[in-house]
Order: sequence, then C-alpha cells, then structure tokens
Amino acid sequence: MRRLFGRRRQLPTTPAPGRTGPTASPDTDGSPSGDGGPVGGGLDRLLAAALDVVPAGVVIFDRDARVVARNAAATGLADARHGDALVAAAVDELLADALAGRVGRRELELFGPPRRVLRIEVAPAVEGTERIGAVALVRDVTEERRVEAVRRDFVANVSHELKTPVGAVSLLAETLVDAGDPAVVARLAGRLRDEALRLSAMVDDLLELSRVEAAATSEPTPVEVGEVVEQARRRVAETARQRGVDIEVRPVPADARVAGDRAQLVSAVFNLLDNAVKYSGAGSRVEVRVAVGGGRVAVAVQDEGIGIPAAARDRIFERFYRVDRARSRATGGTGLGLSIVRHVVTGHGGEVTVSSREGEGSTFSIVLPALDVPGGAGPGGDAGPTESAPARREGTA
Repeated sequence: MRRLFGRRRQLPTTPAPGRTGPTASPDTDGSPSGDGGPVGGGLDRLLAAALDVVPAGVVIFDRDARVVARNAAATGLADARHGDALVAAAVDELLADALAGRVGRRELELFGPPRRVLRIEVAPAVEGTERIGAVALVRDVTEERRVEAVRRDFVANVSHELKTPVGAVSLLAETLVDAGDPAVVARLAGRLRDEALRLSAMVDDLLELSRVEAAATSEPTPVEVGEVVEQARRRVAETARQRGVDIEVRPVPADARVAGDRAQLVSAVFNLLDNAVKYSGAGSRVEVRVAVGGGRVAVAVQDEGIGIPAAARDRIFERFYRVDRARSRATGGTGLGLSIVRHVVTGHGGEVTVSSREGEGSTFSIVLPALDVPGGAGPGGDAGPTESAPARREGTA
C-alpha cells in the first residue's frame, strides 16, 4: 500500500514567464508531480506556508489519484503504530467517491499508542465544471471526543443526582398534603426542608464548579493565605459546631502569600474543611496547617475521620464520586466539593494531594506558587516548607 503521510511532498512549481525559479520535478516517490499551471516561486512558497498553518493533515491528489502535495501536519499522522497504513486505506476508500464528485467522510480510531480518533474528509477539487483532483483533510479529534464524553457523563450524572432529591421532595410534599397528625406533619416538614437544602447545595456547587471550569478568574492579585483560611473556617464553623467537631488552625506564617483569585481560593479551602468536618465523628478534631518554602505555600487539612480506601484515592476528585454514597447522603454531601478544589488549585498553577489511612483519617494538601517568598527548602526539598507555630485551638468555632 502506498504511503500517503510518511514523507512530505512539496507543491510542484514551474518558473513564471520571464522569471527564473524552481521547476516542476517528479514526486519524492517517483510519481509525476501533477499538471499544475505556471506558478511563481514566491507564490509557491506562500501556498506551501499557508498549508503548513492548517492544523490538520492535508493531502492533494490529481485527477489520476496520484499524490501531488501534502502539508507538514500530514507527516505526523503516522506516529501511531500502523497509523500511516490505516489512514491511507481510509483515504483510498473515500478518494474514488471524491474523484467522482462526491464528498466522503468517516472517523478512524487508532489504538496507538497514543490512542487517537481521526476525522477524515475527502472532497473533489473542481475548476469550473471540470474535476481536476481531490483534497483529503485529516483532523485529530481525540480531544473533541474526550470533551463530548465528559459532557455526556456530566449530564447523565447531574440528571441522576438531581432526580433523587427532586423525587424525595415530590413524595414528601404529596404525603404532607394528606397528613393530619401534627407530629407527622412536623417530621415530614423537617425531611422536606433537608431535601430542599440538599438540592440547593447541589445547585450551588454546580454553579461554582461551572465558574471554576470556565476559568472565569479575575486578574490575579496578592492574597494573604491566612485570611483565606480564616474566611473558610468561619464559613464552616456552624457545621462544625453542630457536629461537635473541633477546628484547630495553626498560626499562619506572615509571608504566606500567593497570587490569584481570593474568592476561588476561599472556596477551595472551605470545601476541604467542609469535607473534613462532614466525615469526622463528634469529639474529633480537624487541623489546618500552613507552610512556606521553596517558593511555594502549602495548606494542609488533616482530619480524624473514616479515611479513604486506597482503591478510591485516584477517583475522589471526580465529579459526583463518593467513597460511601449512603454516608454522603446522610451528611448532605454533593460529591462536587473535591472536584471544585482540584479545578481551583490547578487553575492557580498548583497541585492537590491526599494521604489517608482507613479508620484513622485523611490529610489533603494544597500547594501553590508563593508570592514574594524568600528562597528556601520547599515542599519536596530537603527541609520542606517552614511550618507554622503550635496550633491555636478554635474549639467548635
């Protein structure tokens, strides 16, 4: 089978009248280079450069199905194992239709590595009423397909997650209408309120996640990490009090500053604290530590909760993923908090990690580039970040 994409073929050229320039030459594999008319050398270079700008593989055929030229992007289509032969076979299948005046399209999945999805389109090239050849366009749509799959999964997950509280609200409302016993009415009303609050929390988290994923951040500004931690602590204080969980915040180093969106950073730390509190038992403690070093600022939230199984740690930052769905429902979790954390942190050029032991608790750490922090051993260095002083006990906030 002929190779369409392995070596680049230049556009054929002949000198314009009265000028000297490159002359038409056989193609690199010995086939004729086509019957194109006079084209000036400068124009030929311009056309070749223009084709190279196209973010897709372009292959030009003459009326006899011979390859005339291709752009630079086409040479990268053979990177996957057997990719050249598979794409060439797909193009050949569509080429006959294109030379007969019909546009042919198909998608081809290459299992690689790397695994890719290519969209192939071959269209006739027409001059007036005469078909003079065909053009094949091969685009890598792997990322498009991935985004589409994520979108489909997201819609399916949202539909499923919203269906449960909406169904519960509807059922409780119907039961409440027929309830005559004041005690039953009070109990149903309380459950109705809980489901409504859960639904409201899910909508709020969906909106927050949408804003974060859209990267709708304001111009980065200097942010005091201590203020971020304190604001997040205040937001979760009532939940901690109701659950009997103590929050301890160690004194934050004065040079703990980052550049970013303050509101988003507060949201990230709040979600870590909220997650820690909800999965901790009464009488337990959640500790927050801030460390600076190596040009980075680390915020660690440690709890004494149920811990995370090793098999689940790679998935806990996925939307709607819950380690224990029954417990999450009881605590009012939406399954979106950690996904929000990940998107905020990566959007600020940082990373979020987790270490955990089942039955002993978990530690989530956010590491961000520091702002105006003197050099020193940082996270992952010999000395690590400089940790804050002994903890300041906030009690039940």
